[in-house]
Amino acid sequence: MRYQGRITTWKDDKGFGFITAPDGGDQVFVHIKSFLNRQRRPVGNEIVTYELTTDVQGRAQAINVVFDGEAMSWAGPSWRLLLAAAFLAAMAGTAFAGKLSFAVLGLYLVVSIIAFGIYAQDKSAAINDRWRTEESMLHVVSLIGGWPGALAAQGILRHKSKKASFQVVFWGTVVLNCGALGWLFSDSGARVLRSILGSP
Repeated sequence: MRYQGRITTWKDDKGFGFITAPDGGDQVFVHIKSFLNRQRRPVGNEIVTYELTTDVQGRAQAINVVFDGEAMSWAGPSWRLLLAAAFLAAMAGTAFAGKLSFAVLGLYLVVSIIAFGIYAQDKSAAINDRWRTEESMLHVVSLIGGWPGALAAQGILRHKSKKASFQVVFWGTVVLNCGALGWLFSDSGARVLRSILGSP
């Protein structure tokens, strides 16, 4: 659920402030990292819309903050979600057609769920200034098959989706993983997979 309020206090040197709802209720803490538009910094007195969460102390905090009059861009999230869903659907179709082991499909699904959870945890840590997950760990999870879940998390959570250096390495892991997947469809790859799974 989205709420509307006004930034009644803003400390730009510290990168945070407070939002007050139109009914004059309790102020809601907001950090600069919670604004979706990173190209514009608040100065105070702007009207914004936001979603609510709580920090580690249980205090209300605004996230996914958008300045009034700015549309939330879903272009980024939508193509990421579509690509992740299309890949997993193709994997499922291939498995049901008997051309891919269900164990491989299961691996992708499980690791993707784990990847999404790691991204969500890291997003929460970034907002609340807690210990962060190493980027190398995020890339390893993507490399071993979790990239569809990571891609979905980047779209839904808007996390790590705009950092160019991260994206370059991330897409490198996608290419390597898909290359390994393609090898499994070759005769040599299929033999290795059968030996690992103990299939005749």
